[in-house]
Amino acid sequence: MRILEPTFKSIIITTIIFASTLILSACNKPAVGADSPSHNMPNMPAPEVTVLSVEAKELPIDFEYVGQTAGLNETEVRARISGILEKRIYEEGSRVKAGDNLFQIDAANYKNQLLAAEALAAVSEAKLNQAKREFTRILPLLNEKMISQRSYDDAKSALEMAEASDKQVRAQVQDAKLNLSYTTVKAPISGVTGVANKANGSLLSANDSLLTTIIQTDPLYVNFSMSEADYVKLSADLANGKLRIAGKRSSNGSFAFIVKLKLSDGSVFPTSGVMNFASEKVNSTTGGFDARAQIANPNGALRPGQFVRVILQGAERSAAIAVPQRAVIDSPMGKMVFTVSPENKLVPRPVELDGWSHGDWVVTKGLQSGDRVLVDGFIKAHEPGMLVKPVALVSTSGATSGASSGTTSGAK
Repeated sequence: MRILEPTFKSIIITTIIFASTLILSACNKPAVGADSPSHNMPNMPAPEVTVLSVEAKELPIDFEYVGQTAGLNETEVRARISGILEKRIYEEGSRVKAGDNLFQIDAANYKNQLLAAEALAAVSEAKLNQAKREFTRILPLLNEKMISQRSYDDAKSALEMAEASDKQVRAQVQDAKLNLSYTTVKAPISGVTGVANKANGSLLSANDSLLTTIIQTDPLYVNFSMSEADYVKLSADLANGKLRIAGKRSSNGSFAFIVKLKLSDGSVFPTSGVMNFASEKVNSTTGGFDARAQIANPNGALRPGQFVRVILQGAERSAAIAVPQRAVIDSPMGKMVFTVSPENKLVPRPVELDGWSHGDWVVTKGLQSGDRVLVDGFIKAHEPGMLVKPVALVSTSGATSGASSGTTSGAK
């Protein structure tokens, strides 16, 4: 008996029949939508989501900018006399105190100059003493009319010239001593030394030979720029009472911020500083206001020229609400969050934000105290009206509360 092989035409007909059967069976199933009690699948429990009950509180506000450290004083060390550089005494890059010896210049010539000046001073002193004795002898003779007035005047003039000459010579001695002291170059300030710009044996010229630099690093300056928009908004918020700063604004225009520094590895520098300067005009290069902070650097851990994140602390926003950053999502209409209604259903809520820090956004519009905001569980629950099972968020750092540990504006 011969078995018939299926033809291509029979295969096509079978496929069409099977597809038609699936379509008819799908049409007979009840639709899930308007007639369903919820958006959840039948017989499926409501997904468990994490929510945060927000509360308006006094919220610390931080402002963060990029800054660069600079020495409190940066002093050039120069030779004050001419001569041959004998040796470098200090170790390059070491920390020195004011008055420490740094360089030694050949002092032989200046020692000879001092000896010569002292010899001239001795001669001048002898002439002065002689003039004094001569004047002492003539004075009684003038009273007895035994000498002329001219002789008296000559003796007095000789004494006065001897005194003036003695002062001049003694000044030359002091000048010679000063030049001799300049042969030992001392540190003018305490700080960290730089590299030596002159090698041993170099011929130095007075005031033209830069030997090295010293930078005072304790305390340390931190320079940064505050954008014009931030400065204007900050001033407006302080004026209308939205923000307040505990300290008073200084006479030079700077705000009374407490300053913390975040290093390149993400760690926070242990000591705090203060903002002590704000420029009165906009920098045409950066488009912002130049500002400066001063911070203690007792161990020299910070070095001039380092790039850091400057965190300005001390401001507070009244009646502010904060939510974790992951709770805010982008939509075609802008930023929004999902809130959970009293019936445990998802309700989308557009929000307006003003800065963030430590994972928390500051919400200025769209939420009220007591609202429950969806924080985790977007994969399981993301449809408006969907029934959910809310579980309160367990805070581990204190940042995910109504008032976060700080909110950053500025360089975001």
